[in-house]
Amino acid sequence: MENWIEIIEAKLMRWWVYLIKMLPNAVLAVLAIVFFIVVAKLVQRVTRRISFRVSKSESITSLLSGIAYIVVVVIGLMTALEILQLEKTVSSLLAGAGIIGLALGFAFQDLTSNFISGAFIAFKRPFEVGHVVETNGFIGKIEEIRLRSTTLRTFAGLHVIIPNKDIFQRPIINHSLTPERKVELEFHIASTVDLRFIVNKIREGLLHGNIDMRDLQIYFSAIEDPRFKIYISFWTKTNTELIEFMQAKHEAILSINKAFVESKIYAVQFPGQPKDEVVPAKG
Repeated sequence: MENWIEIIEAKLMRWWVYLIKMLPNAVLAVLAIVFFIVVAKLVQRVTRRISFRVSKSESITSLLSGIAYIVVVVIGLMTALEILQLEKTVSSLLAGAGIIGLALGFAFQDLTSNFISGAFIAFKRPFEVGHVVETNGFIGKIEEIRLRSTTLRTFAGLHVIIPNKDIFQRPIINHSLTPERKVELEFHIASTVDLRFIVNKIREGLLHGNIDMRDLQIYFSAIEDPRFKIYISFWTKTNTELIEFMQAKHEAILSINKAFVESKIYAVQFPGQPKDEVVPAKG
């Protein structure tokens, strides 16, 4: 029993001596941690300012500044462990962090893809909040851009949350970046009328209609006996809601119909309409 007590006392004494010897190192380690925490806060502020100037995204700014803070703090902890002569602990922590990071990467690869895609969207900025965008079969106004997903509000009032990975990997049409848009119309007319007369009446009707247009083009694109296929196009201004574009298309159809009716032009047929449903225009 006395031997056990002596052994314990000797062990405790060695620990006490070691603690006394390591006391200066412990003080330096604490000071190092405090120093790195202060530096981490400064780096966080600088990173926040720079990232917000570049990305203009609050979510990206928070993410990058948080990562910068954690990296500096981790470096401080590693430095403190080195001062305490715990090199093996540092190696074990690094190895464990690598294994955990690899496992999390495989487990949350879709989430990681969304975050990376969100970061690219924030920096490249193919669209911004308020833009009218068409992607993944939806068209509407961008209301919110986050790291994981983007919220789009359709013209029907529906809020659609689309993962950033799907937006980044698929085509995007940003209507807000296009101040002008081409209106295109195609239909068939009967071969019983003078084609030059048709072109003149269409041009006359469109130019005298209530339409803001430029570069009007009228072509006959095919002969499908007993019909001719006609193609009409012109450029018009468009706004973020696409109302001007739809209004121009609407007015163009009304103007063409009015010109046909006034000129008693017969048998206008649209693509897909059965021939027996083609009714001569009344005049």
